[in-house]
Amino acid sequence: MTEKERMLSGKLYCPFKVGDGTWEKSREALEKFNSMPWRQEKERMEVLRGILGHLGEDAVIVPPFYCDKGAQIYIGKGFYANTGLLILDEADVRIGDHVFIAPRVSIYTAAHPIDADIRRTELEYAKSVSIGNDVWIGGNVVINPGVTIGSNAVIGSGSVVTKDIPDGVIAVGNPCKVLRKITKADKDYWTEQAEEYYADADIR
Repeated sequence: MTEKERMLSGKLYCPFKVGDGTWEKSREALEKFNSMPWRQEKERMEVLRGILGHLGEDAVIVPPFYCDKGAQIYIGKGFYANTGLLILDEADVRIGDHVFIAPRVSIYTAAHPIDADIRRTELEYAKSVSIGNDVWIGGNVVINPGVTIGSNAVIGSGSVVTKDIPDGVIAVGNPCKVLRKITKADKDYWTEQAEEYYADADIR
């Protein structure tokens, strides 16, 4: 197996020997993206489309944004990430539709051996991350390698997600754990709030 094949399959690999050019390409694109004038939102997103595996329509990522390679990142439509998103994409990072990400969220796929002797050899491994549709991730959340977050989940600010989170729950903490299910009462409450908003004559 090549170093890249080992990297993508979750086996130990040497990151300095992958040599596929994606790291260098992403450095140039990110330097351009993060330095462009704020009004050039569409142009900035086109820069990212040149390095990401997939970037859905209407996606918005607010600078600064950093990733390792970009080619292993797949993002659905209606995506919004506030400032400071960091993705280490040595393995695939797959994000569904209509996902909202607050500031300073970190998504990691790369990891190092627990044994110090092996760690000093600069070998590492990577595990993919998957995030479903309609997920809201609060500020300063860390998502660790190998995690799956289900659709319609809410991850509270400051959480460290070390294990899978199911669909339709609010999860918080370090380590992140399910707090409760999202219920019909939640939907009814927020539907009522939205109806009041749209009925407000002052905003028409």
